[in-house]
Amino acid sequence: METLNQEELQRSIPGYLLEQSAELVRGAEVLPGGLEALAQRLFEAKQQRRPLRVKLGVDPTSTDLHLGHAVVFRKLRCFQEFGHQVVLIIGGFTAQIGDPSGRTATRPALSAESVAANARTYLEQMGVILDLDKTEVVNNADWLAPLSLNEVLKLAGSVTVNQLLAKEAFGDRLEKQLPVGLHELFYPLLQGYDSVAVRADIELGGTDQRFNILQGRQLQSLYGLKSPQLAMLLPLLEGTDGVQKMSKSYNNYIGLKETPSDMFGKCMRVPDQLIVKYFELTTTFAGTQIDAIAAELKEGANPKDLKERLGHQIVRQYHGQSAADATLDEWKRVHSERQIPSDMPLYAVPVAVPLFKLLVESKLAAGSGEAKRLVGDGAVRLDGEQEKDPNREISVSPGVQYVLQVGRRKFIRLVND
Repeated sequence: METLNQEELQRSIPGYLLEQSAELVRGAEVLPGGLEALAQRLFEAKQQRRPLRVKLGVDPTSTDLHLGHAVVFRKLRCFQEFGHQVVLIIGGFTAQIGDPSGRTATRPALSAESVAANARTYLEQMGVILDLDKTEVVNNADWLAPLSLNEVLKLAGSVTVNQLLAKEAFGDRLEKQLPVGLHELFYPLLQGYDSVAVRADIELGGTDQRFNILQGRQLQSLYGLKSPQLAMLLPLLEGTDGVQKMSKSYNNYIGLKETPSDMFGKCMRVPDQLIVKYFELTTTFAGTQIDAIAAELKEGANPKDLKERLGHQIVRQYHGQSAADATLDEWKRVHSERQIPSDMPLYAVPVAVPLFKLLVESKLAAGSGEAKRLVGDGAVRLDGEQEKDPNREISVSPGVQYVLQVGRRKFIRLVND
């Protein structure tokens, strides 16, 4: 069926499906055809009395997920809420190769055991966002591992080396005379074959997945699927530094398993220019709510207030309402009212120790140089009094407690034992 134009859409497709399409496509790019193609795909599925099959492939290459990963999970949840079938592909086979997208070097090979262990932790964390009872979870090792050599050669014959080397990750590495493994060239083909195996209508991914997802669309046509999948591409989320994409490697991430306090505190470090983007990509707020927040910011609302709302919402999503309320109250008490936290870690100081060394040993500073700089900058307080001598001997008598503070967010309670 050819894609209808906007005027034809308005005439032939029910209004509620157009509204559904507009909400689903919000913040995303749909290829080919944009919102109109998605609306038409929804209409076709409705006529066939079936939900859309919406695919996401994940390679469990580590144990922890962060808000950047969660962007696509949230969009999947949106599809679930509209009654569509989410198909989550665990890359039991592809994770052993590793997606070369955005990589400057070949990924180290993972064992099947490591992939399986990581997959379990992924599902635990995804379960906070997705309704796993309504999610079709499959492992691509089930259909990729049994492929015969003839089938692999058929797959390889669907694309030219020239096309594969045009992929940005490969082109950059070749230009810099960095090695590209032959097995890496197969990755887009294997990911594409996943779309054939699960008969996907739509595949989600970050903007760095454009090549791979469109490869899946091409393979579906080759293998006889009459309506090849649409690609829904979501923006990569910048980390709290506002520059690099969110990544543990850049230490600019907000982890899904972090404590409410750490999660909230990191939200407060989000650059002002990214506030609306974070609301759009990391929260469950509807489009109208996000538009209202953007309008508030444009009209001069205090970014700090909006970041407090952001932090509260994110903590609520991952830790519940009571944890979110308590974390916001504690933040305001410590940072707005300049009071010390009601709860903080205890650190034993059985013998006298120089202040700079205490800061390092208690992990309030990364090293002696940083500890001395923090003291010199006036960032260190002991029971509210600013400390100026990094070599001052700190001792704690039995039964006595002191509060050691670094900056506005780091507190520990010093005890003798």
